[in-house]
Amino acid sequence: MLLSELAQKELIQVEEGMRYGFLADTDLLFNHKTGEIIGFEIRKKLGKNLFRQKDHDIVEYIPWHEIVLVGEDRILFGKTHELDRKDVSEDD
Repeated sequence: MLLSELAQKELIQVEEGMRYGFLADTDLLFNHKTGEIIGFEIRKKLGKNLFRQKDHDIVEYIPWHEIVLVGEDRILFGKTHELDRKDVSEDD
């Protein structure tokens, strides 16, 4: 399967059936020393509200081990996790 084919697949969290967009809208996270894929970073826009003057992003990631199935049109995964930058640091 080509990377361009993977990028067009929709990400769906299986427990709640939530849509997270397409793989092309994520950033690949990997260990810089080993090249091992850690997961995919997702940014969710919260936008502005009464208390926030600027747009705000929530950053989560889908760990590689949470991917349940890569189907014809979709990638199903278990759950997202909060992104901890030490998980993807070069000091591992």
